[in-house]
Amino acid sequence: MKYIFVTGGVVSSLGKGLTAASLGTLLEARHLRVVLQKFDPYLNVDPGTMNPFQHGEVYVLNDGAETDLDLGHYERFTNCVLTRHNNLTSGQVYETVILKERRGDYLGKTVQVIPHVTDVIKDRIRELSDESKYDVVITEIGGTTGDIEGLPFLEAIRQFILEVGPPNVVNVHVTLVPYIKAAHELKTKPTQQSVAKLREIGLQPQVLICRTEKPLDRDVRRKLSMFCSVSENAVIEERDVEHTIYEVPLTLHAEGLDKLVCDLLHLETPEPDLADWRKFVERVISPKRRIKIAVVGKYMEVRDAYKSIYESLTHAAASEDCGIDTNLIDAESLEHDIDAHLKDVGAVLVPGGFGVRGIEGKINAARYAREHKIPYLGLCLGMQVATIEFARNVCGIKDANSTEFDKKTPEPVISLLEEQRGVRNKGASMRLGTWPTQIAKGTLAGKIYGDTEVTERHRHRYEFNMKYRERMNAKGFVISGTSPDGTLAELIELRDHPYFVGCQYHPEFQSKPNKPHPLFKGFIHACLARIAEPSPRAGTRSATIRSRPRASSSRR
Repeated sequence: MKYIFVTGGVVSSLGKGLTAASLGTLLEARHLRVVLQKFDPYLNVDPGTMNPFQHGEVYVLNDGAETDLDLGHYERFTNCVLTRHNNLTSGQVYETVILKERRGDYLGKTVQVIPHVTDVIKDRIRELSDESKYDVVITEIGGTTGDIEGLPFLEAIRQFILEVGPPNVVNVHVTLVPYIKAAHELKTKPTQQSVAKLREIGLQPQVLICRTEKPLDRDVRRKLSMFCSVSENAVIEERDVEHTIYEVPLTLHAEGLDKLVCDLLHLETPEPDLADWRKFVERVISPKRRIKIAVVGKYMEVRDAYKSIYESLTHAAASEDCGIDTNLIDAESLEHDIDAHLKDVGAVLVPGGFGVRGIEGKINAARYAREHKIPYLGLCLGMQVATIEFARNVCGIKDANSTEFDKKTPEPVISLLEEQRGVRNKGASMRLGTWPTQIAKGTLAGKIYGDTEVTERHRHRYEFNMKYRERMNAKGFVISGTSPDGTLAELIELRDHPYFVGCQYHPEFQSKPNKPHPLFKGFIHACLARIAEPSPRAGTRSATIRSRPRASSSRR
């Protein structure tokens, strides 16, 4: 078993997750079995209750674990199917240690960071190692080197390297090499300082991944090599990509990262076959046609809040050799003057979320798409607002609402299940993880999926109230997917609409570059069918929405 640890220095948001995922892509292309995991130093047990404005998207795994969005990169860029064992936070670590101490597992000893906290961290790495299904374990350490909360993780790595032997480990350090415009030069001092801090802790990186706006010339590489005690060929340039994040594996391969890592780990592998990946990237960069899609949400200032949705649109569009211009619309702005925002779009997508803010704007967006026969895709809350809109404006149920927004509504078309009522802890009443969905024959959903049963990932609390099923079905509201026992609505569509689909689950968590999710692919196909003439703007801006630094806000 071989191990790769990815740390970061100088500043946060350098792209350690993308770097780790891209390395996983390249090693898989060399026929190695790879698994990735993320260690987050924050004290939250998981990001499930964290504000999207502050943390971005919560990525849900098959087993229901609510994890960091970097695990989405891992699953999209590789063939990994991850579980809760692939994400560890300081909150989980200290929770485990305290529970052990309360049970008496430490036999009255003084409980300390070393060895008790570091042992829990090392055990998590060994959990993956002991499965013997992988050749390489890639572990990303969140945060920035020098942060006090990250020190136990770095100490655990230092100990772990001694235990498994240095020849079986590669330390990869992602760092910033800033360009100072006034001086017209790249500065290596921040990287030198970061590596010095890492060496104080007892870790020496063998590979430097240098995030930079400008090319690294020979002098800069030589200087970094000399002052950071890293081989010159191990100073890897990771320049800002011009079009899409999916270029990163290709640029790192061009720098020789995958061969270097395999050499350091004494792994003999064939050259990688990246033909399919290159074809996908080419389609993202230079599509033959373009469409405009409105994404109506409530966390639009932070692109990471809907990261998986933007990536899923990119996957589906590329499969149709199409590019996307995304019109990002704050739901609150649609409470008035809807036509001005939506009249020129080819489709409307309403993502998930929690809380009442912006709900009426989302309902208006669903109504506009229904009335104008515009393709509509509602994800989780997007399905629920479409249900409320249809009940109010087609079925004549004027007070239709969700008990999430109005606990005393007389017409709860969306509500908690009986067994969920009375649960007070946040997240405790959530339906999380993979659940089966039975697809009704003869429906649009059946045509899209080409199957009668699928499994999808959930993260929601409120459900469609089946008491309204017959009344709404009579008006054209079709429940095309249910739980196997028929008690829960999973998928809805409108009978007299070319593509109006809402799902209770989150299909964006199972889309991959060369395997787009059927609902997104059907959505894009419906958009293209609605357009009479291809757009003349082929070859322009990429469809991918780039990640930006996460903003901090108390809004929910």
